[in-house]
Amino acid sequence: MTAVLAPRTGTAPGAPGPAERRRRRPGLARRRRALLWFLLLAGPNVALLLVFVYRPLLESFYLSTMQWNLGSPVARFVGLGNYVEWFTSPATAQVLTTTAVFTVATVGGALVLGLGLALLLDRRLPGRGLARTVAFAPYVLSGYAVGILWLFIFDPRYGLMSAVLGWFGASSPQWYTAEPWPLVMIIVVYLWKNLGYVALIYLAGLQSIPQDLRDAAALDGASPARTLRSIVLPLLTPTTFFLTVTMLLASLQSFDIIRSMTSGGPLGSTTTLMYQIYQEGFVNGRAGYASAGATVLFLVLLVVTALQLRYVEKKVHYA
Repeated sequence: MTAVLAPRTGTAPGAPGPAERRRRRPGLARRRRALLWFLLLAGPNVALLLVFVYRPLLESFYLSTMQWNLGSPVARFVGLGNYVEWFTSPATAQVLTTTAVFTVATVGGALVLGLGLALLLDRRLPGRGLARTVAFAPYVLSGYAVGILWLFIFDPRYGLMSAVLGWFGASSPQWYTAEPWPLVMIIVVYLWKNLGYVALIYLAGLQSIPQDLRDAAALDGASPARTLRSIVLPLLTPTTFFLTVTMLLASLQSFDIIRSMTSGGPLGSTTTLMYQIYQEGFVNGRAGYASAGATVLFLVLLVVTALQLRYVEKKVHYA
């Protein structure tokens, strides 16, 4: 018997033919170009994050397991010793309490006062543009300079606050030395500095609300308070969620105003967790112990942000 051989075409059974391969090449080329552009545009940012954020973060984790003083050529591995010392220190409870009070007061106060200011600036008032600029201006100022300025305002003898209280027959508290006034003082200054930022973000949210909804509520006889509660606030939940996350992270990391006004005193009454990290690391020179505190702060920020994304975002109305 003679076998009949099929003519050879150069293509294996089931393999794509030349025409199909030509059709696939443009798609592959487009993907390669897209990958190249991604590497060109995102590559430098990713490299900077790896070098200046994640590498120091990992080094801080490692350093927190060492007993090392700044400038010392010798470091000794202590494992979790720095964490045990931090959690058992008598000062830790006061630091955490101060941090919680400062954070709740600054975040909650900024959201409430910022919304009120935004509602005021959203009205058609003479000089509205100038008022918006003046309200936002403190946010772009140096926190250290703001703290020095407000030290003169709070001076119990010669400050502006003392003069204003004197008009009402009240004496000025000892803002610098008597608890809880130093903590109240830095909370007031922090709110003053960041109020314009919160108001500006809320103002953008208010202007994105369709005016038809407010007009329809007014036609139905809804009062301004009812309109605010039933229409404006629900539609502002994405803005509120964004401000809550960003302001919470910023408050937990606040440093400059505390450093310029009280330096954590008196007797540690204004020492937050962030300021304690600076104090232990750069004043006392205990780099390992300070790194343990920094790791605790990182975990707190991570947990708080995760809880907000997990539970608080469920109450956000995006439409």
